[in-house]
Amino acid sequence: MTKAITATKDTEDSIPILESGDRLTRYEFERRYQLMPHLKKAELIEGVVYVASPLRYSRHGQPHSDIMTWLGVYRAATPGIGLADNTTVRLDLDNEPQPDALLRIETDFGGQSHISVDDYVEGAPELIVEIASSSASYDLHDKLKAYRRNGVQEYIVWRVIDRQLDWFHLQAGEYIPLQPDESGMICSRIFPGLHLQVAALLAGDLARVLAEVQKGIATEAHQAFLERLAEQRSQNVSHPKLSE
Repeated sequence: MTKAITATKDTEDSIPILESGDRLTRYEFERRYQLMPHLKKAELIEGVVYVASPLRYSRHGQPHSDIMTWLGVYRAATPGIGLADNTTVRLDLDNEPQPDALLRIETDFGGQSHISVDDYVEGAPELIVEIASSSASYDLHDKLKAYRRNGVQEYIVWRVIDRQLDWFHLQAGEYIPLQPDESGMICSRIFPGLHLQVAALLAGDLARVLAEVQKGIATEAHQAFLERLAEQRSQNVSHPKLSE
């Protein structure tokens, strides 16, 4: 019995743990992450490991919930897109983030990412959202650079302490910030009908946020988007090699 306990302890002690600041390959990062099932969130950004601290209610949990509710309403009305919460994304050999939320066009419908055989997102989702504390967060620095370089078409960062929201659109290889219109709305350039009433979101008025996205879903632009997705799906089914 004593030998068995010792062997188990020796095995546990020999597992290389993930620590913030480690510089690893993506393969070594994944190996260590899989050996630490108790660890809920770790990311590899530009070859550097970031291990998340415990998350607070008002600075992360509640804002995250509001974002997921907003995106969930849009996803429910838009066949052909996928929504994921806190899911690992294999971007490239130096970057494996775990964004707070992602919205992607599914592969058969013309999306630029796919789901691997071991059930990870590979490639760049069309839209990523991160909940950050302030402008000092790595979400607006190294992670932003990695998302831009890998072709994430739209990137939203909600800076909770700053009470600001940044929405970037990829244009000619650079992120261009989108500004609210005169009514306080930002509209996605990639997902027609995905409207966000920024001031309402920052004020915690989720009912208004959802009312506005419902209006977006009812637009002709959203209906035309659904038709384009269906047409792309039909083409890929008819010519499966084109979707590989």
